[in-house]
Amino acid sequence: MPGAQRAQRPSFFEIFSGPQLRTTVLGAIFVMGCQGGYYAISTWIPTFLKTERHLSVINSTGYLGFLIAGSIAGYLTGAWISDRFGRKTLFVSFAVVAIVSVLAYTQLTISNDVMLWLGFPLGFFGSGYLAGVGPFLTELYSTRLRGSGQGFCYNFGRGMGALFPTLVGVFSKHFGLATAIAIFTVLAYALMLASITLLPETRGIALEDV
Repeated sequence: MPGAQRAQRPSFFEIFSGPQLRTTVLGAIFVMGCQGGYYAISTWIPTFLKTERHLSVINSTGYLGFLIAGSIAGYLTGAWISDRFGRKTLFVSFAVVAIVSVLAYTQLTISNDVMLWLGFPLGFFGSGYLAGVGPFLTELYSTRLRGSGQGFCYNFGRGMGALFPTLVGVFSKHFGLATAIAIFTVLAYALMLASITLLPETRGIALEDV
């Protein structure tokens, strides 16, 4: 009956009620960390190379090339790890190594040659986990709420994550650009790690069973 069909239509606000509220809050924080870490690195590394390492636009091309190559390899590898070993394994391992990579890249006194090679793991681990975000969010919600839940978590988290590059710029005046990048990238990945430990592993779950 038309009336019964209308009554069964899901409400967007259901993702904020009952047990779904916890999933939605943690999912949004998780994406905020994912995107915040990625944005902080990708937005400011070109400026970091110019102002902190005194590289010209032409000379920094190779460094960014290693970063981009690492990102592409990271996406492909991250997708495989996500399906083979689990979503949480991907997110935790990549976030931990990304923290180490960004600290080494911005805080250690290293030669430009070493920094060139460090760009690959920074790109690899600093963005490769994004390959698993879409499938993971999809598997957190039932078919009834999947569009609303996934859409809110990703877009709210992405919007909040976009604040991290701004914070890097603001605090770079007080701490220096290298330290500001390190602080807010580590903070973003810490949010990612904290939230993912409280969310379930979803690899292998049939969507109709969620």
